[in-house]
Amino acid sequence: MKFNLTRPLVFFDLETTGLNVGKDRIVEISLLKVMPDGEEISRTELINPEIPIPEECSAIHGISDEDVRDKPTFAQIADDLMAFIGDADLAGFNSNKFDVPLLVEEFLRCGRRFDLRNRYLIDVQNIFHKMEPRNLVAAYKFYCNGDLNDAHHASADTKATCEVLKAQLDRYNGVEYTDRHSKRTYVPVQNDVKALSAFTTERQTVDLAGHIVMDANQRPVFNFGKHKGKPVNEVFKVEPAYYDWMMKADFPLYTKEIITQIYHEVSLEKKFAK
Repeated sequence: MKFNLTRPLVFFDLETTGLNVGKDRIVEISLLKVMPDGEEISRTELINPEIPIPEECSAIHGISDEDVRDKPTFAQIADDLMAFIGDADLAGFNSNKFDVPLLVEEFLRCGRRFDLRNRYLIDVQNIFHKMEPRNLVAAYKFYCNGDLNDAHHASADTKATCEVLKAQLDRYNGVEYTDRHSKRTYVPVQNDVKALSAFTTERQTVDLAGHIVMDANQRPVFNFGKHKGKPVNEVFKVEPAYYDWMMKADFPLYTKEIITQIYHEVSLEKKFAK
């Protein structure tokens, strides 16, 4: 099935030094840009993370310190990557939880803001888990009836993810879905980027990493620690030291940017309340 697109859709996959969005770095990025007319443009870049690649990570993706020693850093190719992506929507496998937050973090580290506003995000893994409650290798086998022999190689994973989404659109065309609360039955898997983005977004996060989320009243609340479930602004009003602790701790830069905005709003409220 050909994608129904009004603007480009970029599938991408990252290989990294680990799974900590706040600390780890990208060592390889592969992108597959699907144009509205069906043209596909791909590129893959090895990246010098400027920190050692742990052996356990090299054992998974096969990329060593030697492989990236003479490769460009993310900062050196950031502008080129941003231009390649342009205003495209993004798609990946487990991308909403990891790849998108880490990509945004890498851009922030080198002083560039990668704007997600008005950009749809499709997480192909969430369609798979919701419609056929497993990993990319299993998804490729199930939907494409093939063996993904080069799993954990960014280019192979990216192409496989694209093929899986196309197969999902064929398989679930007109298929109804009932949510886990048995309250809503509808047809969510449609050849429409906005609908797919809505279906694959598990929860409305504020900071990408999921440390700050929206509650039922559309208020930013903490999603971790002793203040989990409490509105961020209310916590900062009574315990401003919690903001200081977060800024010094190992949280992603984007999370710190979000809480700083809220903290400044709280400070202004206190100032004008006097």
